[in-house]
Amino acid sequence: MPTKRDFLSVTDITPDETMALLKRARESKLLPKGENLPLAGKSVAILFDKPSLRTRVSFQVGIQELGGYSVFLGEQEVGLGRREPVSDVANVLSGYVDCIVARISNHDLISELAHHASVPVINALSDVEHPCQAMADLLTIYEHKDTLEGLSLTFIGDGNNVARSLCLAAPAVGMNFTSASPQGYNLDEALLEKARSRANGSSVQVRTMTSPQEAVVGADVVYTDVWASMGQESEAKARQAAFAGYTVNPELMRRANVGALFMHDMPAHYGEEVSPGMLEHPQSVAFPQAHNRLHAQKTIMEFLLSGI
Repeated sequence: MPTKRDFLSVTDITPDETMALLKRARESKLLPKGENLPLAGKSVAILFDKPSLRTRVSFQVGIQELGGYSVFLGEQEVGLGRREPVSDVANVLSGYVDCIVARISNHDLISELAHHASVPVINALSDVEHPCQAMADLLTIYEHKDTLEGLSLTFIGDGNNVARSLCLAAPAVGMNFTSASPQGYNLDEALLEKARSRANGSSVQVRTMTSPQEAVVGADVVYTDVWASMGQESEAKARQAAFAGYTVNPELMRRANVGALFMHDMPAHYGEEVSPGMLEHPQSVAFPQAHNRLHAQKTIMEFLLSGI
């Protein structure tokens, strides 16, 4: 029996596998529903400790479209690490289901769950990474630009889980990555070095700076996210002050390359990281990006459970 694989980080798949999955997702979007059923007869546990719109719906619909069955488990049902040990939860679920999708705040708990589970575990979001979001983002760029190699992505905002996954994923497919954040909120040097080590091509750049205006020059993609993520509500006022001037608006977009895409993983806080109307801006692909969560995640599950 082959060794099971998990998807806790974008680094859990190789650069070649990343590109192969993106091509597979792009192709599989065109298949009629019911034609591709690699999860037929399989069940997936969806384990969440925080509310969700896009993640829950895209996974549950995706599992069904692949022929599988999902079981949703909220915080009250499991209480991972509190109501009972993570190892016990992992061992019990491994006897019931073929895969575990976990949206858990604490990345260490997801890692522990994967360590003890005998079935694949997918990180649907943690405080460290959001790998499924990054795969959907790359898929969206690939569809709109028809390539990834040589493109430049600029992330404006907090060096959060989304920024970390993008920083690690973009160089692996030949994309330059730049982030602009206030002092104290940017990505750490260890992560940047890890991202550079994954670069597909010696010319790929990975860098950080503080000026949004400077960061977007030459960008083919301008990406932003909320300044205070879920669980950081107590820091909201301090972050609003720190991130003043980091709002992505039409004026900032004009500094990027002609035809640059605007991206946001949502939910959006209008008047903070984006000006009102930015998700409907002519250069915005935010809604196709959200819809691609479904297709990217279907391909990830197909890969982990059938090896395709």
